[in-house]
Amino acid sequence: MSGHSKWKNIMHKKGKTDAQRAKVFTKMAKEIMVVVKEGGADPASNSRLADVIAKAKAANVPNDNIERAIKKGAGAEGGADYINLTYEGYGPGGVAVVVECLTDNKNRTAGNIRHWFDKFGGNLGATGSVAWQFKTYGQLIIEKADGIDEDELMMLALDSGADDFTAEEEAFEIICAPENFHALREALEGEGYTFLSAEVTRIPDNEVTLTDEKDIKFMGLLIENLEDDDDVQNIYHNAANEDL
Repeated sequence: MSGHSKWKNIMHKKGKTDAQRAKVFTKMAKEIMVVVKEGGADPASNSRLADVIAKAKAANVPNDNIERAIKKGAGAEGGADYINLTYEGYGPGGVAVVVECLTDNKNRTAGNIRHWFDKFGGNLGATGSVAWQFKTYGQLIIEKADGIDEDELMMLALDSGADDFTAEEEAFEIICAPENFHALREALEGEGYTFLSAEVTRIPDNEVTLTDEKDIKFMGLLIENLEDDDDVQNIYHNAANEDL
């Protein structure tokens, strides 16, 4: 169940350059705008918005950016209409890849995603071709720190709807059903816990360890270029290599 050293990937992302962080902020703002348009601008009555705000804060998105995105989504400052698109395929070495996008131009997005898969030894598949290899879970990552009692945290998490609790080397990973995520996150926040990551995510049933150096290099480049695409929100894969 463990998110294959998820916390290491999170810490790596938090250490990215200002330009890369700005891109993450922009993508989070887009997600907030969409959720506001769908369910309203009040996180007290829009649980999805509350969860996305928590996800944004875990990614260190400034409060000003969050408020600005909420206003845009509510129509105070305009903004484009985005649609959700999901692409599935295989990366180098047979790695299953799912790419979630928010876009205002389907043709542009489809062309870009196909280009990156083709360039780095992968191929896009039809809807459902690889998504079956992943399950959707709520996932919360809490960094280990002085003052956090593991047993106390575990009991709180399990009593609040968690299905699984794992103590990794540097962090705690808490897994729950998607429908329990909001209540679980609020329960933990209410007790003062903060998150390295808080989101509903896709976790692979099985993982693939790449051994060919070219496959490892190309898989890294595929992820890097997809992450750099403004239309791409989330990338999920089942490569077990820690540097991916």
